[in-house]
Amino acid sequence: ESKMRAILVAVVAMAALAGCASTSNSGSVYGTSEAGREQTVRMGVVESIRQVTIEPQRSGVGAVAGGAVGAVLGGAAGNHAGRGVGGAILGVLGAVGGGLAGDAIERSGNRKPGLEITVKLDNGELRAITQEADETFKPGERVRLLSSGGTTKVTH
Repeated sequence: ESKMRAILVAVVAMAALAGCASTSNSGSVYGTSEAGREQTVRMGVVESIRQVTIEPQRSGVGAVAGGAVGAVLGGAAGNHAGRGVGGAILGVLGAVGGGLAGDAIERSGNRKPGLEITVKLDNGELRAITQEADETFKPGERVRLLSSGGTTKVTH
């Protein structure tokens, strides 16, 4: 049982650390690998703005941590209910339920409001960029598109 407790503590710690590690989709935030990197600048006018939700890819840590917690709690309930098939079933049900709950918590905790900004470039081309909604844009407003390494940000 102390082994299970140690595994549970390790899984929960990994889940907490993974929740802290997130990349920003903001037009105003740069990672250390982006700082000092040359960017291509294009000018244009905002055509339209649409509110969206940015949901990062799931790491699976929430499901794993929830499954581990559920398995331990289900196993404990199974021990109280009696050993054998019934106890094992409670452990499995606890793991599945905990995994689903952990996955839902990870998904909802990492969602961010975003904007899909459609820009008409000076050369007439249309571009749509999705980024965090931490800056306000209005149709008809002149903006810059900063592109580097496959990522484009819209700024004033």
